Amino acid sequence: MQPINSACGALKAARRFHWSPMKSQSRRRAFALCVALITAAMLGLSCSSLPSFVPDLAHRPTRPVPLEGASGPLSAAQSRAILQRLQSGGEPTDIFSRHLALEEAIVGSPLTTGNAVRLLQDGPATYRAMLGAIAAARDHINMETYILDDDAIGRQFAEALLAKQAQGVQVNLLRDSAGTFSTPAAFFQRLTEAGVQVLEFNPVNPVNPLTARDGWQWNQRDHRKLLVVDGRIAFLGGINISSVYSGGSFGKAKRVDPDAALAWRDTDLQLEGPVVAELQKLFLAAWQSQHGPPLQPRDYFPPLQEMGNQVVRAIGSSPEEAFSLIYATLLSAIGSAETSVHITNAYFAPDPQLLDALVAAAARGVEVTLILPGQTDSWLVFHAGRSHYAQLLKGGVTIFERRGVVLHSKTALVDGVWATIGSTNLDWRSFLHNHELNAVMLGADFGQQVQTMFDRDLAASDAIELAAWERRSPALHVQEWFGRLWEYWL
Repeated sequence: MQPINSACGALKAARRFHWSPMKSQSRRRAFALCVALITAAMLGLSCSSLPSFVPDLAHRPTRPVPLEGASGPLSAAQSRAILQRLQSGGEPTDIFSRHLALEEAIVGSPLTTGNAVRLLQDGPATYRAMLGAIAAARDHINMETYILDDDAIGRQFAEALLAKQAQGVQVNLLRDSAGTFSTPAAFFQRLTEAGVQVLEFNPVNPVNPLTARDGWQWNQRDHRKLLVVDGRIAFLGGINISSVYSGGSFGKAKRVDPDAALAWRDTDLQLEGPVVAELQKLFLAAWQSQHGPPLQPRDYFPPLQEMGNQVVRAIGSSPEEAFSLIYATLLSAIGSAETSVHITNAYFAPDPQLLDALVAAAARGVEVTLILPGQTDSWLVFHAGRSHYAQLLKGGVTIFERRGVVLHSKTALVDGVWATIGSTNLDWRSFLHNHELNAVMLGADFGQQVQTMFDRDLAASDAIELAAWERRSPALHVQEWFGRLWEYWL
């Protein structure tokens, strides 16, 4: 088993390259990369382990959970009043007293009030909003992405960024090396020559680990998707920059990429208000961690006004931390659930703690419903996830598979009042090896928007029934068994 164990995720790297159609030359490059990564692993690079995390569900706050507004921290009375308003607007639940203080201790980043949050579904709506914000930029644009393809959508974004750079708006682009491996170097060279500062996250070239810089971890990837414009408006979620997202998933929208057979179903957020400063901090910290060149002086932290009444927490996680902050806060939210847990996720290869948390919630009488992919771009993770269906179904968890699209969304809604949307998948890679980014929104108003979106996906999904599932073919059993073998490294 040691050669397999030392491979630590090379297969996952391979499946990431399937997120966008590739020509034969790109496939050869991707194959060469994966061979090099496996070789590097066999030379002794070690795997990480997922620490045990047991939420203290008996914890009760001894003081009001602090909130921050546009002018800084709110008073205890102001914070208490806002949390009481949020609690009174939803189903009777103890989530605010049971969960929020623990989340504060886990994450450390502040709950911010006075935010406007817009829910964006699928690529077309998200790209229109992002490109509109880019066109309106006056000072700077900070963009962090896993995939940026050299296709119709990628070139549209490149032209928009080049136009703003030419107008004197400083553009800073942080792109993951593995995620953009199939994008020609000339694509980024053109941006660089125009003055855009382009930084490659954790370069995979050269792939010889003997020549890599100290501390180089090839398996760590920047899976975040973040755009911050002028320090005032931000976008985050699961959507990469690629033509595979060019069509809507609920209709027959015209597709830019004729080779993409299925639409991609994904979710993003547009945020304005105090939380944007927290997201800006995460971008600047990521840039610094990669030893990027000094950024041009710009107004990265302008005074921010209250733009709405949403309470939001930004959560960034990285493998340098003792555990994934997003993983820990999700576990505590599920552990605090009293009425419902509704999860939609693209890559479902859960660890035992997450499985136990879902089953335990169902045993308490909580309605636990998962929407998972019916079609996928990752054969291994698809069947690895399915290998857990029997345990979940027997434990009272309801499972649906989304039909007719490639599901890439990563959302969760607990008790109708705690929602998270971001880049984090429910798999070992997101929890152990990736830099991820999520936002947590509190309150019944936004929770209802997420519930409406969930119900819409549910109507386009097929229920998995235990009796029928146990009669599945031996061939599916074998595929699940094989996927399960690689679950840790997916």
